[in-house]
Amino acid sequence: MKNNYLQLVLAGSLLFSGSLYAQEKPGKFIDRDNMNLSVKAGDDFVEYSNGPWVRKNPIPAKETRWGAFNQLRDFNINAIKTILDETKGTKAAAGSVERRVADFYAAAMDSIAIEKLGYTPIQADLQHIAGLQFKSQVVTEIARLRSSGIASPLFGFYIGQDRKNVEKMVPQLGQGGTSLPDRDYYLKSDARSLKIQEAFKKYVATLFTLTGTPEAQAKANAETVFQLEKKLAEAQMARVEMRDPYKTYNKFAFADFNQKTPAFNWALTFQDFGTSAPDSILVGAPKFFEAANKLLIETPVETWKTYLTWNVLRNSAGYLSSPFVKASFAYSQVLSGQKVQAPRWQRMSAMTDGTLGELLGQLYVAKYFKPEAKARMVELVANLRKAFAVRINKLDWMSAETKEKALAKLNAFTPKIGYPDKWKNYDGLEISASEYYGNIRRAGAWGFQENLAQLGKPVDRSKWGMTPPTVNAYYSPVMNEIVFPAGILQFPFFAADADDAINYGGIGAVIGHEIGHGFDDKGSTFDGDGKLESWWTQEDREAFELRTKALIEQYNVLSPAQLPDEQKVNGAFTIGENIGDLGGATIAYKAYKMALGGQPDEVIDGLTGDQRFFMSYAQIWRQVAKDEIMIQRLATDPHSPAEFRTNQILKNVDAFYEAFDVKPGDAMWLDSDQRVRIW
Repeated sequence: MKNNYLQLVLAGSLLFSGSLYAQEKPGKFIDRDNMNLSVKAGDDFVEYSNGPWVRKNPIPAKETRWGAFNQLRDFNINAIKTILDETKGTKAAAGSVERRVADFYAAAMDSIAIEKLGYTPIQADLQHIAGLQFKSQVVTEIARLRSSGIASPLFGFYIGQDRKNVEKMVPQLGQGGTSLPDRDYYLKSDARSLKIQEAFKKYVATLFTLTGTPEAQAKANAETVFQLEKKLAEAQMARVEMRDPYKTYNKFAFADFNQKTPAFNWALTFQDFGTSAPDSILVGAPKFFEAANKLLIETPVETWKTYLTWNVLRNSAGYLSSPFVKASFAYSQVLSGQKVQAPRWQRMSAMTDGTLGELLGQLYVAKYFKPEAKARMVELVANLRKAFAVRINKLDWMSAETKEKALAKLNAFTPKIGYPDKWKNYDGLEISASEYYGNIRRAGAWGFQENLAQLGKPVDRSKWGMTPPTVNAYYSPVMNEIVFPAGILQFPFFAADADDAINYGGIGAVIGHEIGHGFDDKGSTFDGDGKLESWWTQEDREAFELRTKALIEQYNVLSPAQLPDEQKVNGAFTIGENIGDLGGATIAYKAYKMALGGQPDEVIDGLTGDQRFFMSYAQIWRQVAKDEIMIQRLATDPHSPAEFRTNQILKNVDAFYEAFDVKPGDAMWLDSDQRVRIW
């Protein structure tokens, strides 16, 4: 789970609206048919707990990986489809929630109308770019494309909290401008990287030819785009560096930054955005902007026109006629290994959620999310917080002074469960039942202006970074909040009628994971108010970093079983999520034992409570993935591969050894002094 605002996960299967959940109730919370009892738990807990399940659940052709998250996502996407189908024939009034959702979905599903239009929805934008003559117009066009909801070329931009003054909303700039998943994709020259680079160039050329560009020119355009993006990639900070909240906190007086990067003409850019220039601006990667400024000066206008055209094409391709959609998918297949595209209804259901999530979310919550589930989650979160506090108080490596501040931060956490208390109503956003691309574009422009309007206004702490049907959760360091959408509050993560071992091993570990993000290598640099400010003594910080270093070293040597040994986990890149996983399992187990109140755990189907706890934990991380997507995620995903989220974490949890009688010589055995214990 991401420790920031956005990570939408969506897809589809069969739902029952009459139950407590959007899904059908499972036959068994722990199914022995999914276990491989011929393998010793202490040798390979992934195989022991989930081996048969993996073999019985091959990756569907429309997917790149398959596991608990994906299955539940499929349940939820079907729930969404049920809602959208019900809105089709609605006679709801214009402007109502039902009507707007129904109209968006209707336009998205009208493939006949979309085919007839071809690429005409973007023709005017392409002609506008073709007419550019001067460098100053390039900068103006970048602003126009962004504020019009068409594309976001060259850099990232948003209005967000000042990390050192969290009650103030300020403009923030981030590096960007590239299309491939990571900067290294441009810089490496191994066979796999070269294959992806060629596929990318083919994709760029294809989109150009679909708009009437002669083939030879389209190929030349593709090379132009690649070489410019390669220069931008060379200027970008690496992902591990980007994890450092201090390195990415660079505050400039607006005039000073404008002077440092004059080619951007930031005063005019903000004017084109529709607002006045601010007093100050936060810049994530100043050296990137210095390099981009130089490129703006030195690169011919024609090259920038090709680059901007490409940005319009790649951002629009998925919303245009089938040749564009097919070209986009063909390229994604090279990156991900996905065999077939998900059916249109599934993609458009997800798109409706992604675009109008808090309108659709109101319907989803009313139909599928019951108050009992929220009440149980409130209780679980409270218990996890108590358990974390107990653990903090008993830490032998942290001073009383730092413990006091850690507890103050923990007590200041704000939990959000299920859905927002105040719904976003999308006032001013026009939704048409016949203009799919128009809806997407208007939604993009509306979203940009909604974000821009936050400049100079009080921080809105009621906002959510995920929609209610999302199968995920997040922690926000600047808000110091943990958020659990309704979508994840279902089996195997949560079941209101399951015993405590199941819920604490599942959603309890998720809750602990998100709380843990507040105390990982990055989150621990923020205080209880969300400010980027150290609350540690120097000695305690060094003791913490000694432990994180040991966890980094554990993960650096790991390679997924299905990949060549040279494909290894980056322990420094994944350390935040690994700390979250370790804290999640440890704290959830502590909360479970506290919930028992000293009573012995119940044996169910031959499994003790402790065993069911760890089985439930393993269930939520079970997953199979294609080689292509796993390699990509090793480079781009701060989460470790699923097998290590189970086996490597549990190697460090003392209670796991006791639950399954793990002994020296077992493959998962670590000597006590080698186990990493942080929280």
